[in-house]
Amino acid sequence: MNEPPPPQSNPRSPVPKIRLERRAGKLVTVIAGLHTYGSARLESIAGELKARLGAGGTVKNGAIEIQGDKVAAIRKWFKEGI
Repeated sequence: MNEPPPPQSNPRSPVPKIRLERRAGKLVTVIAGLHTYGSARLESIAGELKARLGAGGTVKNGAIEIQGDKVAAIRKWFKEGI
């Protein structure tokens, strides 16, 4: 029997670059590389991540910043699909 092909991601979709930074002695998870989404969508993504992770955060210079070491949880969230 014919099986449907596996879903393929859009090669033109931006790839999030997730990194951990220390600022003023505190850890901040930064998600960069999504600037093509526009500020409204970045704010929406940040809001959902903040609610899901129970953390504070903001959008600055085209990057989402989430307070604390949330790298693993954010990677999982992006892998599940936004």
